Amino acid sequence: LVGGAFIIVLIALGVWAIISCIPPPSKICGTPGGPPITAPRIRLSDGRYLAYEEHGVSRQNATFKIIFIHAFATFRRDAVIANRVRPGFLEKNGIYVVSYDRPGYGESDPHSRRSEKTLAHDIEQLADQLQLGSKFYVVGYSMGGQAVWGVLKYIPHRLAGATLLCPVTNSWWPSFPDSLTWELWNKQTKTERFAMLITHHTPWLLYWWNHQKLFQTSAVMQSSPTIFSPQDMALLPKLAVRVSYKNQTTQQGVHESLERDLIVGFGKWGFDPMKIENPFPKGEGSVHLWQGDDDRLVPIQLQRIIAQKLSWIKYHEIPGAGHLFPNADGVAETILKELLPIPQAS
Repeated sequence: LVGGAFIIVLIALGVWAIISCIPPPSKICGTPGGPPITAPRIRLSDGRYLAYEEHGVSRQNATFKIIFIHAFATFRRDAVIANRVRPGFLEKNGIYVVSYDRPGYGESDPHSRRSEKTLAHDIEQLADQLQLGSKFYVVGYSMGGQAVWGVLKYIPHRLAGATLLCPVTNSWWPSFPDSLTWELWNKQTKTERFAMLITHHTPWLLYWWNHQKLFQTSAVMQSSPTIFSPQDMALLPKLAVRVSYKNQTTQQGVHESLERDLIVGFGKWGFDPMKIENPFPKGEGSVHLWQGDDDRLVPIQLQRIIAQKLSWIKYHEIPGAGHLFPNADGVAETILKELLPIPQAS
């Protein structure tokens, strides 16, 4: 009897463990019980839908066409390069911006096999279906950098220019010096280290880790104040407008939006970004990387290595700036003026 009871307990624990690791089904937009469809969408070649929002001049009349890729825990409505410029700036300079929901966010269908490569091809299809022409610009903020690196690797021939805004780095990229990554690793809390190990080596456990109640989870998932610098804290009031719509960000489920972001960002990439070749060898375009030196989320030491390894990237380091610096007054316009060949008096 005791042996039988023990076996039953083991089976029950095993079933509980399996169930705990399986995320609930996504609430797909437009399906029964799912969120409504409110944004224009395109249908991709694999049947998924991608939602988008347009800013500035019409794409037909635009001189410059930009695809903006949003950050972690944001979506298409958080297009900082369109929302943080003076009224009329985009129109005056012939700038068109389209921001879109990355898979699983907002109203874009989830993609269980999302990767830096699929993100690049999503962008290419978005550009083609919106008829943006043979070349366009991309700007990626934070986790949106995944897609920019993917574009630089897989479809560089489609680029007119690119900008990375404090892009999240992956310590497992092979070109980072081991001594530096270990130094940064040892500065992290045990909780953050464990979360990173799970994300990289056993991503199928990430849902369980983020939703269990026994241990503290990562500061990023908790939106802990410790991730913000003093400048970030001063900029937070500018984000108060998000209160009215921020719930739409993860309305289809946290796993296919936030957790999938972490899995792609800190997982095993199909290439080393620091081996990418210059997409503009004749100077016909440019690639920019912007980084605040007081960013508490992305180690500036790693960005400096990227800038050193890829000398063709124009590196902009902002003293005293944190992760939210693109929201500061005037910064978005400066970023666009560096990327686009527009008159400096504009």
